Amino acid sequence: MQMSKEKPIAVVDERTHNERILDQFTRQSATFGERQTQDEMAHLMVRASGVAHGDTVLDIGCGAGIVTCAFAAVAGHVTGLDLTPAMLERAQNRQNELSLTNMTWQCGDVNALPFPDNSFSIVVTRNTFHHLLSPESVLAEMVRVCRPGGRIVVVDTTPDAAKLGDYDRFETLLHPSHVHALSLEDLLGLFTRANLLHIESTGHEIEKDFEFLLSGSSLNSGDAEWVRQWIHDDLSENRIGLGVHLKDERYFVSFPITIVAANKATQEG
Repeated sequence: MQMSKEKPIAVVDERTHNERILDQFTRQSATFGERQTQDEMAHLMVRASGVAHGDTVLDIGCGAGIVTCAFAAVAGHVTGLDLTPAMLERAQNRQNELSLTNMTWQCGDVNALPFPDNSFSIVVTRNTFHHLLSPESVLAEMVRVCRPGGRIVVVDTTPDAAKLGDYDRFETLLHPSHVHALSLEDLLGLFTRANLLHIESTGHEIEKDFEFLLSGSSLNSGDAEWVRQWIHDDLSENRIGLGVHLKDERYFVSFPITIVAANKATQEG
């Protein structure tokens, strides 16, 4: 059965969108930390940042604190910022479980970071840009609060440019706060326009069991069957760009992930 995938992506203002993010991630917070471990990716981010003991790190959109805590194991001090109080509670629990003391948590909006200019030596974020109405503005905020010569690291899904439309429609069904995924070219373009230096990127894939992914979505039962059919169709079509495949008669998807790291210019340069 061929399904129509032409569901429009709604455009909203920033306040409405933030309310959508709060609703989605508050409901997901109870199991988010367990579902989104991805410790290997967090350690790859730590490596890409070049973090050392003397560094002060800011993790924006920190969620359940997986990346934040990975940095705290190395850095001098790490601050995690998120819009959702329930997620910050999960992050604090993770900190306590790991017996980390060099951390601060703050509730705030990534669109207007509540920190002075040049506050941190490293500023990072993972899986936030596709939830943003203006990732370029948020990257500018990251650069603003980063010290001259400091490091910026962004990690996100980067589908093939030709498949972005279908990917966005698919992802918005699963997670209503999704706005738009960036291709690798788009993401690198943001870094270039932000006048960041020594831009480096590395590509990775994260494989997920589709039913496990679906169980953490915001779909109702009727829409879940619709999306299952879409995944079934995409086994041969690959319109979404997630390389749908079968293992032991279960559907799996592979998300293309890119880590982009660069330096803020020094005051002299």
